[in-house]
Amino acid sequence: MTEENHKAGFVSLIGKPNAGKSTLMNVLVGERLSIITSKAQTTRHRILGIINSDEFQIAYSDTPGIIKPMYKLQEAMMDFVRHTLKDSDVILFITDLKERFDEEDALTIIKKSNVPVIVIINKIDLAKDQEEVEAKVEEWQKRLKPAAVIPLSALEKFNTEGVLPAILEHLPNHPAFFDKDTLTDKPQRFFAAELIRECIFNEYQKEVPYSTEVVISDFIDEPNIIRIRAEIIVERDSQKGILIGKGGSALKRIGTNSRKMMETFFDKKVFLEQYVKVEQDWRKKENQLKRFGYTN
Repeated sequence: MTEENHKAGFVSLIGKPNAGKSTLMNVLVGERLSIITSKAQTTRHRILGIINSDEFQIAYSDTPGIIKPMYKLQEAMMDFVRHTLKDSDVILFITDLKERFDEEDALTIIKKSNVPVIVIINKIDLAKDQEEVEAKVEEWQKRLKPAAVIPLSALEKFNTEGVLPAILEHLPNHPAFFDKDTLTDKPQRFFAAELIRECIFNEYQKEVPYSTEVVISDFIDEPNIIRIRAEIIVERDSQKGILIGKGGSALKRIGTNSRKMMETFFDKKVFLEQYVKVEQDWRKKENQLKRFGYTN
């Protein structure tokens, strides 16, 4: 394979919250890089997942769900989406079978781009019949006139094999942007923090998960064990009490579940310490968002 015939580029997964972007990203990359919960707005950062072959390199970007921002953290999340699209060679627009697009937030962003758009209609395992799927395909073909429309189920890994050929058809000839053994641009401590956040989202309801940030203050990779110290940041004392639970039972459960997930992810024993701190209204403060890596 000559360098002139090698394809490489950046593919952005965008869509509304809970459309299945992170699930599809993990399927396409073949690794569990993005955290997945049943709650919307789980993804806060741009997460890069890279697949390689002799013929191509694709850098997928999982992005936060497109919303109208209500506070500074959400503004920073939408900045990640806009900056990601500037680098895109192909856009995967993820919608789902039952989703309604009465507002134009996501569509406006897509229509302003000048790159090929592939519409992914996710969750077709929920269809009552084939006619419902075909009607949705026709709707998006008329609405966006995309390069392709692919109905699939990311959760069931049904029809996902059609995504890669569709991307390669529109990917430019270019040398690899990253070393061929690179899987992501994020450090290990980022994924440790994300796994703790995933456990918190799965454990708690309402405002607590959305008010929580995780900072890995120590990540010591020893030959036989990884020692991790994590600070869980919340906005109010009441949230701290909920997070810790009676006699520390809730925090212990989060720690146990997080540690098990980390040991699977890192393929190594993990010792995890967790502490809960209160930073009043951190989601609204520019200095805190900068500290947590949401702004420059």
